[in-house]
Amino acid sequence: MQPDQRTTGLAAVAGGILLGVLDFLWIKSVPYPFAELGNSTATWAVAAFAFGYWVRSGRVRPALGAAVLLVVAVPSYYLAAALIQGDALAVLWQQSSLFWILFGVLAGVVFGIGGTWARRTGWRQIIGSALPAAVFFEEAARFVRHANDPNYPPGAGWNVAIDVALAVLIVALIGRTFRQRALALVAALPLAAIIFLGFALVGGY
Repeated sequence: MQPDQRTTGLAAVAGGILLGVLDFLWIKSVPYPFAELGNSTATWAVAAFAFGYWVRSGRVRPALGAAVLLVVAVPSYYLAAALIQGDALAVLWQQSSLFWILFGVLAGVVFGIGGTWARRTGWRQIIGSALPAAVFFEEAARFVRHANDPNYPPGAGWNVAIDVALAVLIVALIGRTFRQRALALVAALPLAAIIFLGFALVGGY
């Protein structure tokens, strides 16, 4: 059953708070390489996708709700960091925070709608199912790119393997037939390239 507007709004705000706080706690408590999933743009994008998948249909509610979820998650993350380890609250209005809020709006709209598309049929179902795999493939490509960079921690191969495995797992869980899963994985590759280019254009975040 599709949630009503009030439930969708409350879930977006509550989900954003939980995402931000749990994301910080994950990074602090889970050992490497799995800790990187907390510091992952793919994880946040898939959270928006899951929200849209839960909303089930429409465009405005999944897009707006998923955007709110990610936007709320940004200050929630930094507030958790301030309360738990004493970080300065000034980071809330720094350029990096504004970038992640902008990313939240964009990713929320795209992946929120993508989550509803994954429930449809035809090409929309393929593209919708491909989106979460695409962000994990893209993130894996960035780990490969930085594998020999001394400014990044060693062991990037583990991060690549985790991201690729999660991409395949999500498609396997969402897809209804073997053909749909195969098409979604194929479609995820050019989508990943587009996302990779987008991050490169904004400075390689």
